[in-house]
Amino acid sequence: MTTTRNEGAEAADPARDEGTTPAGSAVGVRETFDTAPVAPAATSSKTGSGYGQVFAVREFRPVFAAHVLSMTGSVLAQVALSVLVYRLTGSALLTALTYALGFLPYAIGGTVLAGVADRYAARTVLVVCDVLCVACAAVMATPGTPVAVLLTLRFAMALVAPVFSGTRAASLADILGEGDALILGRSLIRMVAQGAQVAGFGLGGLLLVVVGPREALMITAVTFAGSALLLRFGTRNRPARAPREGGPESGGGGTRRLLANRRLRNLLVLFWIQPFFLVVPEALAAPYTDGIGAGTTGLGLFMAAMPVGTLLGELLAGTLLGPEARSRIAGPLALLSLLPYLGFAVRPSLPWAIAAMFATGLCGAYTLGVDQWILAAIPEGMQGRAMTLMAAGLMTIQGVGMALAGAAAEFGAPHVVTAWAGLLGTVCVALALRSARRAHGKS
Repeated sequence: MTTTRNEGAEAADPARDEGTTPAGSAVGVRETFDTAPVAPAATSSKTGSGYGQVFAVREFRPVFAAHVLSMTGSVLAQVALSVLVYRLTGSALLTALTYALGFLPYAIGGTVLAGVADRYAARTVLVVCDVLCVACAAVMATPGTPVAVLLTLRFAMALVAPVFSGTRAASLADILGEGDALILGRSLIRMVAQGAQVAGFGLGGLLLVVVGPREALMITAVTFAGSALLLRFGTRNRPARAPREGGPESGGGGTRRLLANRRLRNLLVLFWIQPFFLVVPEALAAPYTDGIGAGTTGLGLFMAAMPVGTLLGELLAGTLLGPEARSRIAGPLALLSLLPYLGFAVRPSLPWAIAAMFATGLCGAYTLGVDQWILAAIPEGMQGRAMTLMAAGLMTIQGVGMALAGAAAEFGAPHVVTAWAGLLGTVCVALALRSARRAHGKS
């Protein structure tokens, strides 16, 4: 998984979908969150259904193109920097650290800097974040840059990432309005991230056959510059959502206020808990595929299966289902999503392992429904902070999940660890669903 699940980024004034749950049954939960759509923003005279209505909004198109560029740059930077650090040091530890630094700063950036997304104009924040990434990538590409500086710059790029993704997520509500177009817009952003996983690392590896890692980092700088230009000249300059000074929203109290909202807090836990277990087989992919004799080709197919399933699941749900239907299936899909991991208990061959990962990816369509619930629960004027917090929590929890999966694999075989992740994850998702439903009933 990646940022990707954001990803992270909106509007719906959702209709109530009533449901009942057998007493004491977590698995039988049916959600009752508000999910009825309101009219989308009238930013375009064109109308459409499904994803067509999103691309019909003129201002969304440069935002989408900018996201494609920035995601391309992020993936390319990750590949190129890891290769560069390994060539300079020959250290597997430092090479692994370049990947870890893509996760760890999210916890800092998503809390300390979360308020930036609401205190300043969204376009300004987005362009500044892109420009900072241009500068970091350009210095990385400079010959003679010490390894310590390379890692520091990697940390800095990751530090601003949750601010960027949270600000963009909140700005989509301004662009697409508070209707179903917002949910589908967020879905498109996630699908780009999933597509980057499928193609990005492979294309990055091929590019490094033609150019060196420093040249690839310079290309990264160009992609971020392109993103900055698209956002600067392709979107409107709107005022900040919250005051820069005064009030709980302007400081750390804003985050505390968000987390004090029981309904929103429980929904955030639901949003974060499944990815914690989801990343386990990805973290253990190399030892697992090596153990079954799948080779490097098998490893690539194994890693691509879940993103492909996620892309297909979101595309089908967004195209074929309306807001109420997506809300209705969100709970059941979330509960089913980790069950395919139980099949790893028998150490399946590569085709069956790929099928399990693909099935789990398909269930990722539940995020469209959860998005609707979360967006309806965010207090007015705090969308940017909430989206930044969501992105930061998501990336942090995935990093922790990967680390714990690796630690568990020191004591048990990868397929056993994955099977346990499926079991424990399903129980935790069921509990999170029940807690979210109860909090909604009392809100």
